[in-house]
Amino acid sequence: MKLGIVGLPNVGKSTLFNSLTKAGAESANYPFCTIDPNIGIVMVPDKRIKLLGEMYQSKKITQAVIEFVDIAGLVKGASKGEGLGNQFLSNIREVDAIVHVVRCFEEENVVHVDGSVNPLRDIETINFELIFSDIEIMERRIAKTSKGARNDKALAKELSLQERMKEHLEAGKMAISFETEDEEEKEWLATYNLLTIKPVIFAANVAEDDLADDGAQNDYVQKVRAHAANENSEVFVICAKIEQEISELDDEEKAMFLEELGLQESGLEKLIKASYHLLGLISYLTAGEDETRAWTIKVGTKAPQAAGKIHSDFERGFIKAEVVNYQNLLDLKSIAAAKEKGLVGIEGKDYVVKDGDVILFRFNV
Repeated sequence: MKLGIVGLPNVGKSTLFNSLTKAGAESANYPFCTIDPNIGIVMVPDKRIKLLGEMYQSKKITQAVIEFVDIAGLVKGASKGEGLGNQFLSNIREVDAIVHVVRCFEEENVVHVDGSVNPLRDIETINFELIFSDIEIMERRIAKTSKGARNDKALAKELSLQERMKEHLEAGKMAISFETEDEEEKEWLATYNLLTIKPVIFAANVAEDDLADDGAQNDYVQKVRAHAANENSEVFVICAKIEQEISELDDEEKAMFLEELGLQESGLEKLIKASYHLLGLISYLTAGEDETRAWTIKVGTKAPQAAGKIHSDFERGFIKAEVVNYQNLLDLKSIAAAKEKGLVGIEGKDYVVKDGDVILFRFNV
């Protein structure tokens, strides 16, 4: 999974990126301190993997990973080259979802690029830059498709889609809210790689005092939540400063620190939950002496396709899957005990994999 972090300058974007990835992106109280997109790989925290690894005494434990891409602070006119310009918008065309960091704290010492804190205005500024960038993409597509559309019915149909999408964007609407007429249009649309078709997770960056109640008393956060609800987006509340402090602690210290703050989980854990939910993702597990590992798949994935995540041969030569729930396996302390209790299912090609399934695939190529 690849997530692009966007936001106006000085909203806490690079501070959040640093805390998530410990990648050390430069962070300072001035716009554009992140000159190049920073990329960091983050392990997905998963207690199930650790516990299974201990049970099997695995030589290797491999967690699922998320790649974060930190994009330089966008400003009004970025799509036309203002600030650091449109080059940075191209860096988020490849991501699965956008994490939009929104400033929801007052702090005299941290300059706001527009002079005041107003999260809805900030969201609109970024959205318009993404829309303008997408309009340019559609204009180029239309120019190319128009050349052959007169003598080609399929191209004529695609041209109609492109023109309707351009109108939709010019009305200030995100591509994600556009309704296609059939599967063919949906497939064409997927190839355009539009920025505004990507799902969005809003990271409401608050002061430390607003963390314990998850921003319930913060008017800015409530506005962001109301906006996100209208867009079917996710929101999580974070204090980037605190998150950076947490990132420098070991697991035991981290747990104590979170408890002192009255928090159940870190911002990274909140973000991962929101990402998995928004993108419809789950993890299944494989466990053994050599390696215990988490594999990320889409909700609704069937056993052969899940096996294909490990190796294409597993999918091609799929015979069956031996499946047990991770908690049952942990409770009974061995696969043999789980089999005795009848808790290991022998599943075929139509089995839909569930979150937390521990699977052994049988295949023959």
